[in-house]
Amino acid sequence: MPLKMVDATLGTFDGVFEQFRLEAAKNKANLILFLADKDPSTSLSWCPDCLRAEPVIYKKLEASSDDVALLRAYVGDRPTWRNPQHPWRVDSRFKLTGVPTLIRWEDEAIKGRLEDHEAHVERKIDALIE
Repeated sequence: MPLKMVDATLGTFDGVFEQFRLEAAKNKANLILFLADKDPSTSLSWCPDCLRAEPVIYKKLEASSDDVALLRAYVGDRPTWRNPQHPWRVDSRFKLTGVPTLIRWEDEAIKGRLEDHEAHVERKIDALIE
C-alpha cells in the first residue's frame, strides 16, 4: 500500500493532522501538500501553480514502492488564502507563504519543503521523499 492520501480543510485540519501524526511512524515518508481549493465554477484549482504541480507530485508519489502518506490540506478560496492572518500563514509549524507547498513531516517537525515555484520539479520531489 504505497500511497495513503487523506484530505483536510481549515475546519477539519486539526483532527486529520492529529491522526496523520499518530500514524507517521508506519510510513517511510509523511508529506503535507498545502494547495488551493477548487473553483466551484470550473472544478479546477484557482491556483495555476497548483494545477501545474499536482499531477507531477501524484505521479512521483504513486510510483514510489515505499509507504508514503500524503495529507492534502486545502487553504480555501482565493480571498481566504490572501488574508495575511490565514491560520497556516501564521502557524509557527508551517509559516506558509504560497501554494502549493509540499512539506516532509518527520519527528514532529518539517524536514524539508518545496515552495510554490519548485513544487512541480520532479528531481526536487524525488529528493524530498528519499
